Amino acid sequence: MSTDKNDSSLSASDAESRADRSDTVSALERGISVLRCFSEARPVLGHADIARMTGIPRPTVNRLVATLLSLGMLKAAQVADRFMLGPGVVSLSRVFLGSLDVRAAARPSMQAMAEEVGASVYLAIRDGMEMVLIEACRPRSSMLSARLDVGSRAPLANSALGRAYLSALPEAQRNQLVDSMRLLRGPEWDSIAPGMTRAIGEARRLGYCLSLGEFHREINSVSVPLIGPDGEVMALNGGGAAFVFTEERLRNELAPRLHDIALTIARDIGGHVPTPLPG
Repeated sequence: MSTDKNDSSLSASDAESRADRSDTVSALERGISVLRCFSEARPVLGHADIARMTGIPRPTVNRLVATLLSLGMLKAAQVADRFMLGPGVVSLSRVFLGSLDVRAAARPSMQAMAEEVGASVYLAIRDGMEMVLIEACRPRSSMLSARLDVGSRAPLANSALGRAYLSALPEAQRNQLVDSMRLLRGPEWDSIAPGMTRAIGEARRLGYCLSLGEFHREINSVSVPLIGPDGEVMALNGGGAAFVFTEERLRNELAPRLHDIALTIARDIGGHVPTPLPG
């Protein structure tokens, strides 16, 4: 799912976090930025790739990679001087995912919806300037569903997941993120912003929002926001091939179903679903 947009997401995350560095450890930040370079689209990287993507000097990258290798967070690839994420990262991710009770609460309803309507159904949280999937359910009988898995990412601005997330944020926090995205996207922002703004407004009025081929071409999807008991905003998504999941079907069939699932999950975990604004 991650493409070259991941380079931008690294910069965006850095920009967002630089507001207050007084309590941070720069060496740790740099080590984590190295790990964030790896994605589904780029599972194998070399020293030069990492230096280019992070802006960290090459000698420092060499030391960081050596440290991460010794800790099992990276491992050597079959190609000389190239590296992959190591088993240490997998262990941490399993602990994180296992601690998310929302996944257990969501999975049965999400899988039932996937089977009944033939859609891919996802649950995601925000990480930096992207949404990351923490649960993914697909119909077993369909070859038309999007092939995304746990850990796949979607941009905030032009995915239904990101738009639903933004719609549920307090206004000040949403405006801050939008400002960061505007700086990040540069010249392309003018073509992205109108659809995002329209979708956020729709989500606040109707409780759901759409992305019609704006993230992945030929894929349409709809998302609804969900807020956990600690206030963390999540988003549920359903959709698939555009010729199967038309705008009308998303609005009339999938959106109400996702909303019902969100209400069920919220009840089970002690969270809530944002109430649409009147008018």
